[in-house]
Amino acid sequence: MSLTHLDVLYAAQRLRHVAVRTPVLSSSLIDDLVGRRVSLKMENHQLTGSFKFRGAYTAVGSLPELKRKAGVIGASSGNHGQALALAARLLGASATVVLPDDAPAAKRRAIEALRARVVTYRRGVDNRDITVQEIAHRERLTVVPSSDHPAVIAGAGTAALEMLQALPDLAAILVPVGGGGLAAGTAIAARAYSPRLKVFGVEPVTANDTQRSLRAGHRIRISTPATIADGLRHTEPAPMPFAINQQYLTDVITVPEGDIVEAMASLWRNYKVVAEPSGAVAFAGLLRAAHRLPEGRIGVIVSGGNVDWGSYRTMLDIAIDRQGRRIHAAPVLR
Repeated sequence: MSLTHLDVLYAAQRLRHVAVRTPVLSSSLIDDLVGRRVSLKMENHQLTGSFKFRGAYTAVGSLPELKRKAGVIGASSGNHGQALALAARLLGASATVVLPDDAPAAKRRAIEALRARVVTYRRGVDNRDITVQEIAHRERLTVVPSSDHPAVIAGAGTAALEMLQALPDLAAILVPVGGGGLAAGTAIAARAYSPRLKVFGVEPVTANDTQRSLRAGHRIRISTPATIADGLRHTEPAPMPFAINQQYLTDVITVPEGDIVEAMASLWRNYKVVAEPSGAVAFAGLLRAAHRLPEGRIGVIVSGGNVDWGSYRTMLDIAIDRQGRRIHAAPVLR
């Protein structure tokens, strides 16, 4: 199925009275640091705390009534599961979420609080997709993937659409890449707005399956990544988003783990924003690779804010202490 900006516009219409039109924030300190204007789209303020609600609601809402009432199922590292659970609840459907057994406990509790059923699997041991298909076949449920679905991609693209409506002078958008749905939806929206608008994906260095796949010209499978960005631990790009990203993504930037933690701290210090590691990855890409970006205003999608508070506080304390030492040791770059 070929997706266009019309699909993104249709998703925006479906979401108009349901999803939050999330804020766009700026910081003069960050503008000075990277030498250009920067605007952040705060999807951590979206329902269920991440952009995933946009795609899940669009997909469940587009199902025929009988299929919707029979129930939906999807695999998730946490955020898609929460989004699917809420979308199903709002639309009168039941939801089953297949979750890795090492998913953050806070994310599992949030899914269960929305009355979805959780089925766990062992990451790196069990085949997640086979587990989903077996349950779906046995119980006649409709599978709603986290990325590899046209309505999910179109729904994800509405975040960039809103940002472009508010900021028509953007020169580039940075977006995190896991399965690739958010990047693909963003690229479709951006391409329709202006062929000159650049879209950069950002991945952890250890989870660079999309970067490697784009360079190879076909999807590459990697080992299960070791990264704090639990929402980006994909071993292979999803087929549909990858085909779109092959066409439209300008490049993929990779960031080490330390950069992700420092981006989380910088988001708190400069914007008073709580971002989970996956949600801070695109901002980490900005701080690491601003010199590679085109001149003009840069948009960054902060994709989620669902954190485990204990781990978050520990990471923030370490990063802020490290940043504080550097600030006192050297002048701000301009």
